[in-house]
Amino acid sequence: MELMKRRHMTRTKALEIGGLLAVVVLLAFGVSSVVLGLNGMSTIHTSLKQQHITGDAKMTPAQAKASLIASGAGIKDGDVPTCTAAGMAVTTGSDARCFASYMRSDSLEATKGLTFSEMGMYLTPAGKPTSNVAEAALKEGKPVTNAAREIWVEETALSTALNTSYMAEQTATFGIVVGIALLLTGLGFAALTVGGGVFRKQSAPPLA
Repeated sequence: MELMKRRHMTRTKALEIGGLLAVVVLLAFGVSSVVLGLNGMSTIHTSLKQQHITGDAKMTPAQAKASLIASGAGIKDGDVPTCTAAGMAVTTGSDARCFASYMRSDSLEATKGLTFSEMGMYLTPAGKPTSNVAEAALKEGKPVTNAAREIWVEETALSTALNTSYMAEQTATFGIVVGIALLLTGLGFAALTVGGGVFRKQSAPPLA
């Protein structure tokens, strides 16, 4: 009987040690996740601040809508920004995403509502867009390209960088949330492991 009790105590002790190791792992991963998330967030904000991007006074949804209508671009779903960037310094991922939406709106205004894929690659002698190289005007023997398409090339590059900041910020936030969840889980395991060990010691009958 005494041998069985000792084996039971050995198994119980092994489970307690395993539980404590799991707690250490959870806490370590939790702390690492939170630290990495905070560092990522800080890097994003610092990088954006270094760009010194500030929205001008016309960057409001009402003004953007009016400008699109006045330019003849028309309005489709998603063309008008839903946030306000007027006078806003871009310092966070959300700010960057908002500013990028106004870049798209400005590009649509400049191209009369046409995106890169909707515009002809070349210009005719009359200055009209066309994708037929045979109809294109020639300059030094080469087809004249549609310069308006370059607006979209530049806009896409810049807005993608800004939207990437937003996605990176969301990823960092997710890492922080996961880290906190791991910390809470680890603390919960610690309470169960330590508390269970204390309870067993108090309730266990003395060995004969």
